[in-house]
Amino acid sequence: MSMLHLVPTSSFPPAAAAPALSVDDLCVARGGRSILRNVSTSFAAGAVTVVVGPSGAGKTTLLNVLNGLVEPTSGDVFATELGPLHGAESWAALRAHTATIFQDHALIGRLSAYENVLLAFAESRHPLSLLPWPRFAREAAAKALEEVGLLDRAFERVENFSGGERQRIGIARALSRAPRLLLGDEPFSSLDPPLARRLGDDLRTLAVRKGVTLVLVLHQIALARALADRIVALNDGRVVFDGPVETFDDAAEQMVFTPPPSNRKGC
Repeated sequence: MSMLHLVPTSSFPPAAAAPALSVDDLCVARGGRSILRNVSTSFAAGAVTVVVGPSGAGKTTLLNVLNGLVEPTSGDVFATELGPLHGAESWAALRAHTATIFQDHALIGRLSAYENVLLAFAESRHPLSLLPWPRFAREAAAKALEEVGLLDRAFERVENFSGGERQRIGIARALSRAPRLLLGDEPFSSLDPPLARRLGDDLRTLAVRKGVTLVLVLHQIALARALADRIVALNDGRVVFDGPVETFDDAAEQMVFTPPPSNRKGC
């Protein structure tokens, strides 16, 4: 039985058409070290792209470029509805319809689960305001907690939740925004395998039914194969595999996790 029950779009303010993203010759360098090297790939709407690779390959950095947290050293990011993302205005337009599930949950322990999910709508209310949250935000937060099975604990402080439960609150916060672009950095790392597969299947259903662009960084290769339409694999900051999940066989997996030559160059 599915855990997520998709929230009707009428519960939210009108949203723009779903963006599909692409990156072209993307480079990111920090402290004299190249983290991403000449990365070019695309992320389709209504499909699941899973990014895999060894630790330190640049997976999280790529995700952080897509949500505007990291500025590339060179190269371009394109959104179908917006064109090249070259300024604060275009990035703000993309982020208005973007949600991210962070690996470290990014929750505030002294606040309740409900209050943490409401923070997804922080732009709709002044942080010092004594007025209640807008009705659409309150309804969306409650619905999202119901979707991940935690509505009955909505008013408990987050510091009292387990790691897996906190991860589910983080997922609820992301879903509450009814995003057109949903990014997940190891979103199931704190969950047991059956629950991870269950929530993963439901996120996949969300992508397909609502035309959401879903990009997940995963370390569980079996789960990646089960959820993905496409796999993008990074090693040493480069794309070493980019194709349909059906072609990501054992030989491709071995290639992805083979240490690269020490003399590789790039941006």
